[in-house]
Amino acid sequence: MVRAEPYGSGHIHDTFCVEFARGDVRQRAIVQRMNEQIFRDLPALMENIERVTKHVSAKVAGEPDGERRALRLIPTREGATWRRDDAGDAWRAYWKIERARTVDAVSAPEQAFEAGKAFGRFQELLADLPAPRLHETIKDFHHTPKRFAALRRAIAADAAGRAKTADAEIAFALAQEPMTRVLLEAGLPERVTHNDTKINNVMLDDATGEGMCVIDLDTAMPGLAPYDFGDMVRTATSLTAEDERDLSKVGMEFELYEALLRGYLSTAGGFLTKAERALLAFSGRLITFEIGMRFLTDYLAGDTYFKVHREGHNLDRCRTQFALARSIGEQEERMNRLAETLG
Repeated sequence: MVRAEPYGSGHIHDTFCVEFARGDVRQRAIVQRMNEQIFRDLPALMENIERVTKHVSAKVAGEPDGERRALRLIPTREGATWRRDDAGDAWRAYWKIERARTVDAVSAPEQAFEAGKAFGRFQELLADLPAPRLHETIKDFHHTPKRFAALRRAIAADAAGRAKTADAEIAFALAQEPMTRVLLEAGLPERVTHNDTKINNVMLDDATGEGMCVIDLDTAMPGLAPYDFGDMVRTATSLTAEDERDLSKVGMEFELYEALLRGYLSTAGGFLTKAERALLAFSGRLITFEIGMRFLTDYLAGDTYFKVHREGHNLDRCRTQFALARSIGEQEERMNRLAETLG
């Protein structure tokens, strides 16, 4: 090994970029100490990742830059996909995708297009993943009715004595109850979905800006296609931070949405059903509301899940997400018309 240093902006695992030499050739790997507080069944997690990476790698092998279009696990000497060290910590490693980078936020329509295209391609490549069904690494991750029930319990318990400071947010959330069931009751086909579709999980080519590869596969598992698209709308179409306090600045930028949708349909359009397409715009409002609801639940519980950096941080996050959900709702009819024109 030549050197190792912390890498990336993730908050779950401890991630390092490790450079080592093989004769005159230097190579780099991304090495991670996995967080078992979040992912308690590592064999299931790593089985999912092994199956997904092998399937995607096989399908892109003949393409230009094929080795840069899929994550590749580095096996241990025993041929396993991960191992424990003497201290009991669990580790895994991937080959680093060179000449590519990530960005933490979308800054232009071209980036929104590439994010949508990359995540749509990810779903497309895995549409024919053979049985068995992938493991659910986080149970009921996007089960919005259960998230809503958890919020009701948090309101009733008011464990931190904060409910009186969030009257407006609680009232707004409770009024949205009917929408929480829409996706689950729509009869949509189950897909392999990524479930964390932020642009910083797409490697962008240094020279062209093309979305080369989707990374961070911990939550790749069974789901609904609009889950992924909805979270893309939440994270790629607003230019403000997730915890912006000036709510007058918060809103969905339609130009970014149009680029995102065009990119997504350029790759996912071939397999999506009519029902899935019809719910893409709605999914943006639903998933944005869902994460806002989760921030509100955690605020009422005393900040027990999300890391906070100031007093009322989760309430600020909740307010931002609810403001964005309102903005999406106000533009939903226009969003649907755009989807219809794109076929």
